Amino acid sequence: MQFEMIDQETIQRIMEAARIEEVVGQFVSLKKRGANYIGCCPFHNEKTPSFNVSPTRGIFKCFGCGEAGDVVKFLMKHEHYTYPEALHWLADKYHIEIREEELTDEQRERQTERDGLFHVSEFAQKYFADLLYNNEIGRAVGLSYFHQRGLSDEIIKRFGLGYCLEDWSNFTDHAINNGYSQAMLEKTGLTIIKEDTGKRYDRFRGRVMFPIYSISGRVLGFSGRILTSDKQAAKYVNSPDSEIYNKSRILYGLYQARQAIGKADKCYLVEGNIDVISMHQSGVENTVASCGTSLTIEQIRLIKRYTPNVTVLYDGDKAGIKAALRAIDLLFAEGMHVRVTLFPGGEDPDSYAQKYGSTALQEFLATHEDNFVLYKTRVLLDEVKDDPIRRAGLISDTAHTIALVTDLMERQEYIRQCSYLLKVSEDVLTHEVAKAINQNRERTLNSKSDSTQTAAPYQNVESGQTDNQPEEPAPTTQDNYQFTLTPPEAERHLVQLLLNYGNTVLPQTFTNEKNVQQQSEYSVAQIIISDLRNDQLAFSHPLCQRIYEQCSLMLDRGGQIDTRRFLTSDDDKLRSFAAGLMVDTYSISSSWLKLKQIHVPTIEENLQQDLTETLYTFKRQRLNQIVCSLNEQLRSADVEHQQQLLTEIQSYSNLARQLSNALGQVITPHLN
Repeated sequence: MQFEMIDQETIQRIMEAARIEEVVGQFVSLKKRGANYIGCCPFHNEKTPSFNVSPTRGIFKCFGCGEAGDVVKFLMKHEHYTYPEALHWLADKYHIEIREEELTDEQRERQTERDGLFHVSEFAQKYFADLLYNNEIGRAVGLSYFHQRGLSDEIIKRFGLGYCLEDWSNFTDHAINNGYSQAMLEKTGLTIIKEDTGKRYDRFRGRVMFPIYSISGRVLGFSGRILTSDKQAAKYVNSPDSEIYNKSRILYGLYQARQAIGKADKCYLVEGNIDVISMHQSGVENTVASCGTSLTIEQIRLIKRYTPNVTVLYDGDKAGIKAALRAIDLLFAEGMHVRVTLFPGGEDPDSYAQKYGSTALQEFLATHEDNFVLYKTRVLLDEVKDDPIRRAGLISDTAHTIALVTDLMERQEYIRQCSYLLKVSEDVLTHEVAKAINQNRERTLNSKSDSTQTAAPYQNVESGQTDNQPEEPAPTTQDNYQFTLTPPEAERHLVQLLLNYGNTVLPQTFTNEKNVQQQSEYSVAQIIISDLRNDQLAFSHPLCQRIYEQCSLMLDRGGQIDTRRFLTSDDDKLRSFAAGLMVDTYSISSSWLKLKQIHVPTIEENLQQDLTETLYTFKRQRLNQIVCSLNEQLRSADVEHQQQLLTEIQSYSNLARQLSNALGQVITPHLN
């Protein structure tokens, strides 16, 4: 059964059954505090607990690092599950049967093809692995090669290694005899069809096989190594890109390494498949490699899901050094903390482990890490020697690398140390770094202006399935904002009411056309949204505005406010901001209330008053902001437009005064 086909009704049952305090409690030690639970955050190191779990809201929020979301997001973050994998984990825990939803003909056709590609890939892996141990040629050629490389049977089976016979079409014929179509074999790249003759043959014939797995453990493709000395043949052949395999988005060994990476909070990045396997066999299981391609941004982001710390291990020869240097800018640009370890005398991780043993390898790795920026500077400095032109180029190159470092303190330390190595003043290098930062910023702005950003529905990356949630409004110019800015208190509280009580119905009194008072019921969301629309007001803080716009869209489509849309958002900042508003940061102890024999009104009891006060205060603050903006325009306006601006300023000022008077008459404000 495919997780990506879970229907919405089943998802709803899973979410209703899941108790976030139970799930999080399996991974984090939680203590009851009022209505919530608190513990030390599992996503960053802390001594004072700041990780909150709200059973009533079904969300978690860390006020230290900002991580937030619902129970599914927690599993995706903590266990590195995909969205469907997290749902399946919860379904197993709460004994909920997963049902498949009815697919359209187009979805069914695509799903059938994807399933076919997965099935034939898994069939191939099992066949190649079987040949390795149960075929005479497989044992004599393939298995003996792996044993000669020092690999144990345990590690061979763990990575699913195998062998493809030298015969022209042995595997293809076997697969077709077992019901797999030639078209499906060709789409996976396992079989090649000659265009001129139509003859078919095995892509990987005569090669030892390295299956490539997804994070969830499904076979996506293969890498095959030739064992002969044929100089005309490529040493390694990889599966071509397909519906399920894209080499630029996959890391070899990540399926086997993902838990070790998270536990060690570090990832070793090596060059080849054998290096990965040898490192794992030597006890260094937090090791991966790119799949037959130079390191890509997508691969770096895969690593970043588990840790921001990367140590690059490359051969100590010139080619290995150059390969290490090529990766540096991409790694730093993605905010990674990068170090490098180079092996002596042309050794690589595999040969070093073979020669000196696992213990020596681990000790070498622990004691020979070097700062990547400083290492790059030293290597290139050795090449340029005393050539003034090349030295100037090196200074500029170093500055561009340092400019990619996002942490200010870290960047300043690189400037200090590199200026010493390059024998230039810190002021000179600081100036060059500042220039590089400005150039990077200009390139980013230009690239943004050249491309049109469009919002898309939620999409599951692994399955390709599009959820039927409301589309998010297209980003506005306010999306280029500083997330560090705190929203005005009235804006923050208004959005808090929208998220926590948006579907709560309140009685409203109004006067009809015949001047007769009538009562009706409207939800908090309807009151807020219709009120702001009538006055044509928007929020000044972009995150508040985005939540408001999405809630408006939900309401327009006849639905209720579904806060889960925010808690499962792929935008970390939006998700954290929304969860922070939804988690109660304090509560009054029931024992204290019993002791004092007093009643403290809850926010629900005062909801109508709180809503009215907050709306008035928000409007007053926004009107004051508009007046300030108009006054700024007045300073530079020509005579023709001054009178118009003065009229607008007077009108908005009068409205602001009326709101202030109304606010003082109706209630005693608690907001500034």
